[in-house]
Amino acid sequence: MEFKATKRLIPSTLRSDLWRLMVLSAIVGAVAGLGSVLFYTLLDLSKWFFTEYAIGLHPAPPGGEAPLLAAPAVELRRWMLFVVPTLGGLASGLIVYSLAPEAEGHGTDAAIDAYHKHGGRVRARVPFVKTISSAITIGTGGSGGREGPIAQIGSGFGSMLAGWMKLRPHDRRVLMAAGMGAGIGSIFHAPLAGALFAAEVLYKELDLEYEVLIPAVIASIVAYAVFAMNFGWDPLFVTPNFTFHNPAQLLPYFILALVVSGGAIAYIKVFYGIRDLFVKLPKIPNHVKPAIGGLILGCIAFFVPGALGTGYGIVQGALLGKIGAWTLLLIGGAKILTTSFTIASGGSGGVFGPAVVIGGALGGGVGILMQQLFPGMDIQPGAFTLVGMAGFFAAAANTPLSTIIMVSEMTGNYHLLVPSMWVSVIGFMICKRWTIYEKQIESRFDAPVHTGNMLKAVLKRILVQQVLDYKKQNHEQVATVPENIGLDELLDRFSNSGTSGFPVVDNTGKLAGMIGVCDLRSSLGKPELNPLIVASDLAHRPVVVYPDDTLFRAIQLMATHKVEELVVVSEKDPDTPIAVINRQDVVVVYQQELFSSAQSDDDN
Repeated sequence: MEFKATKRLIPSTLRSDLWRLMVLSAIVGAVAGLGSVLFYTLLDLSKWFFTEYAIGLHPAPPGGEAPLLAAPAVELRRWMLFVVPTLGGLASGLIVYSLAPEAEGHGTDAAIDAYHKHGGRVRARVPFVKTISSAITIGTGGSGGREGPIAQIGSGFGSMLAGWMKLRPHDRRVLMAAGMGAGIGSIFHAPLAGALFAAEVLYKELDLEYEVLIPAVIASIVAYAVFAMNFGWDPLFVTPNFTFHNPAQLLPYFILALVVSGGAIAYIKVFYGIRDLFVKLPKIPNHVKPAIGGLILGCIAFFVPGALGTGYGIVQGALLGKIGAWTLLLIGGAKILTTSFTIASGGSGGVFGPAVVIGGALGGGVGILMQQLFPGMDIQPGAFTLVGMAGFFAAAANTPLSTIIMVSEMTGNYHLLVPSMWVSVIGFMICKRWTIYEKQIESRFDAPVHTGNMLKAVLKRILVQQVLDYKKQNHEQVATVPENIGLDELLDRFSNSGTSGFPVVDNTGKLAGMIGVCDLRSSLGKPELNPLIVASDLAHRPVVVYPDDTLFRAIQLMATHKVEELVVVSEKDPDTPIAVINRQDVVVVYQQELFSSAQSDDDN
């Protein structure tokens, strides 16, 4: 009996839609997980051949991931730092700009743009092009992250699956975003944060796309399971047992918040400044620009090799306290430049991974200095590394909630949630004006996909009675016409009143029909019949609303019955017209309600 009652409460079509979306989210998650496995494998092989074998540079991996191949016994060829990143940029540029130009740069921004402005549509070739080009870019030493490529792999399959099944645009957008979150959650060993990131990264304000959350959670769980079955279940980084047990440490953490906020602003400004510089380069084909970025990257890496590649080994070293303060700060600043020249020049890769490294390097450097400045506070510099990772990206991307969880999952350390929240929220508040994801929009209220929902919500809270009050304030009274009135007199009433319609009443004053301007037009073609036509010949069946109906229902009735006017009647006396309302009345009262709400918000 309880099951049957539940079935009656939830319509069968809604139940089937929900279950179908959940099943499809799991499928998207499985493919995103396989995409993460493929991309991770290609990236590791590319790094082994180009960075380790060709250059002879052997960057340390993060503690939670082991290389697929043993490091080759090759000594550093420093001059190859000028050659390999340049060739990698050239190869990536040729692939991307020849096959899928939208795959250039950091893929998360492309996914955000597809969600807001393209109905969740992603071309089928984009994930494949992004996978290959990013593996080449990062493998040859480019400073890029994994999340951009895997975001486009996951979101691309979600979009393709929705297209194959001919789903409505809403479902396509949800599956696309779920695929993005699944890819990020799997490759960063952070399934919960991946799902939250997909819902949070779409907006600059502290807002969430709540329709995405549950599908993204399901997709992210499946993707993480697929990836972890192949590469292990450990967190990405190995960390000591950091703790927070001294409220006085909030002061040095506040200083860290100021540092990472300034670093995040510099990261954004340098990144887009270099992007604009490359856009303005005269007469240089887009295919070649990533090669120029790669050459400049090599020049920087010649002096600061730690700024090359993903840089996760730098974070691991900082977490374990194996790198000095000034080296970390130098790598953090150099990483801003190498990432900008790699990705902003048109290379392919993400910006989250480099941001984690920059934030960790700045945090570790500040932590060592704070330890020297406040020797009695028992400061752990590695803890500042972890908190700096969270605070920097929260400030740069306007995603404080998901970033706090993501860094905790990536490190397996949840004991620093308080300082992470402290630094992330301060960074978010300072840097709200800027974002590394320029395709973000302000909030759900500004989202094109939610415009209809916002209009619907406002119309549902305004009653027809408010239109009647508006008409009363303007001394507008209902004017009726007898059913036996002739056409000539009817035309005179329309021309003199300026109204769009008249209720037609019988000889007892009861509602018998409705005449609108469109009804009159049908009679004007045969003037010889004018003396024979009366109002009842032209009237159509009236569509009525009640004072306690909403304007949303009124608009629905107009659209369903294809009429411009509705007759308002009371439930106690449905045969007596109270007023006539049209679309213009609805628009005026709707605008008054918006103005009144905005004024109320300003007063508060």
